[in-house]
Amino acid sequence: MLNDALNWLRPYLTLFGDSAWLQAAIVVLASFMLAWIFDRFISAALRKLVARTRFQFDDDLIDHLHNPIFTSVILAGLALAVNLLKIGEPFDSIIFSVLITIAYIVWTIFLIRVTRSVLRNIANNDQLVAVLHPQTLPLFENIVFITIIVLSVYIIFTAWNIDMTAWLASAGIIGIAVGFAAKDTLANLFSGVFIMADAPYKIGDFVVLETGQRGEITHIGIRSTRLMTRDDIEVTVPNSVMGNTTIINESGGPAERFRIRVAVGVAYGSDIDKVRDILMDIALTDEAVCEDPEPRVRFRTFGASSLDFELLCWIDQPILRGRVIDALNCKVYKRFIEEEIEIPYSKHDLYIKQLPE
Repeated sequence: MLNDALNWLRPYLTLFGDSAWLQAAIVVLASFMLAWIFDRFISAALRKLVARTRFQFDDDLIDHLHNPIFTSVILAGLALAVNLLKIGEPFDSIIFSVLITIAYIVWTIFLIRVTRSVLRNIANNDQLVAVLHPQTLPLFENIVFITIIVLSVYIIFTAWNIDMTAWLASAGIIGIAVGFAAKDTLANLFSGVFIMADAPYKIGDFVVLETGQRGEITHIGIRSTRLMTRDDIEVTVPNSVMGNTTIINESGGPAERFRIRVAVGVAYGSDIDKVRDILMDIALTDEAVCEDPEPRVRFRTFGASSLDFELLCWIDQPILRGRVIDALNCKVYKRFIEEEIEIPYSKHDLYIKQLPE
């Protein structure tokens, strides 16, 4: 391709004389002028054109495409100039390899920026790809970044005529050895990938582990997940454990609302309709209790010494559970005292058949 371009330009270059250095200087100067024209006029016209669309991606594409094309035009001019000068081997090969390496590096940077822009636009639109969202975005960005870098290094080595077969074989052997030595780390890594993709919980959710620990998710990493308990103690759990255990996500489901239960017993003979009305009134007048779904009262069972009721109501967030239950318990106790409703406690009668002599 380079020789075809040179053959096309040669009749025009002979107009400036037979000096190879002068022709090379004219080619370099023309490449700089062409790059400047593209930067000032063509690029500006494309920016105005894409500004009319409602998509952000095309604007980012033009901004990222500016530097690679500008640099590639100049590098092409330098390559033509070197071909005209015919310095000789091995200098020609070295110079061409250097120019190709610079071009690959510039286009690699462009490709990384474009893929990141694409991934971020997809992550911000939940309707496109369900598995790609803001929580899993860093994972996909890192995977794409590593893939592009590896391919670019391979292509650059090829440009320098370096045989990669031995390198790839060595990398495979090293990979197997590292896999066996770091199997636990790899297990956490793959579990972290699946957790981010499946998203059984997200940052800010309240979860209960199989061990009984309850807390708020504060960090989801590649190796581990961290949660802050209600005692302000940070618990770090390996992702391999999180991926193979039962986790209760109190913030999951269609809404973050959480149902609390307030159990209370009243003495036999109490007016159960009055008890039901009092419990409903307490729930409806509490600001922390949700109006929808509506609170409800259930008469659960005939206890050993009490009629057992349960007040069921919803709160906005699981973090409010302890605070709201405390407030409702206080209100129930004070209201039952005012209404003279007895809250019984366990009583035992002792009968003495015979006193000792």
